[in-house]
Amino acid sequence: MSDLLDVDKVSSKMAETCQSDTVLCGMFVRWFDNAVWAPIVASLITIVLILVVAFVIRNLAHRLITRVVNSAATGGSLTNRFRKNAATDSIDVLLHERRKQRAETMGSVLRHIASIVILGTAALTVLDRLTIPIAPLLTSVGILGVAIGFGAQELVKDFIAGMFMLLEDQYGVGDVIDAGAAVGTVEAVTLRVTRLRDADGRVWYIRNGTITRVGNESQGWSRAYLDVPVPYESDVTTVRVVLEHVAEEIWADPEFRESMIVEHPSVFGVEQLSDSALVFRITAKTLPSRQAEVARELRLRVKAALDAAGISMVAGA
Repeated sequence: MSDLLDVDKVSSKMAETCQSDTVLCGMFVRWFDNAVWAPIVASLITIVLILVVAFVIRNLAHRLITRVVNSAATGGSLTNRFRKNAATDSIDVLLHERRKQRAETMGSVLRHIASIVILGTAALTVLDRLTIPIAPLLTSVGILGVAIGFGAQELVKDFIAGMFMLLEDQYGVGDVIDAGAAVGTVEAVTLRVTRLRDADGRVWYIRNGTITRVGNESQGWSRAYLDVPVPYESDVTTVRVVLEHVAEEIWADPEFRESMIVEHPSVFGVEQLSDSALVFRITAKTLPSRQAEVARELRLRVKAALDAAGISMVAGA
């Protein structure tokens, strides 16, 4: 047992045994005994090991990132918050695709960053092993990085803003947003720019770094509301009953309940009061970006109901 623990004795015995093999093993023994070749072979083996370890770590990092991306691509559904129907199912599909696109974009960025960091570290380690001085190289790269940082700071700002926008899911393709500079439907999103098309068909290209606030009309749910001004002399209870009947009617309509409205419409009391008018408000929670259609239908139904009840409408207070 003590002989096995003695490395020198084990090496000597292996060398003696290998010497008897004149075909292959003996050749390697004589080769490594050469003082010129030994350091070169040792360096090559070390470099190969460094590269192999670097690629293994890179592959493991990519697999981890892919697993995280796949987990991020699945999330809570709209049907968890609202009654399940055909409309919410279709919204769930759209949200899933949007989460998938966002996760894949972030995964691609993270994989590139991981590759650059891991392979760059391996390259520097190999250069150091080859006795090539890396201090001047690091200094040059640092100076170049500072110069590029000052010259392209707006570009870096755009990319960082784009990454956080994707990570936080502030908006996505198909959303109607107010980006300050323009209001419209998002047609494309990259790490640098967001492309919008407004109601006139004009296309806007907005750098992500210039967007300081975003109003998203398509995220989660929207709300349609209608203010109904009636004469001051109108009976409050009668008007409220008429509006509640309209709310029940549109909620019972399958065309709206199954595809646009997600909660029972609400009728508030008197929102505004003046010497000439009482203003009532009726609201309905809708699927994203469907509030305009619901509001138009509410106007038609409220007008018909008030006409049938003999109640006129006046200018708002």
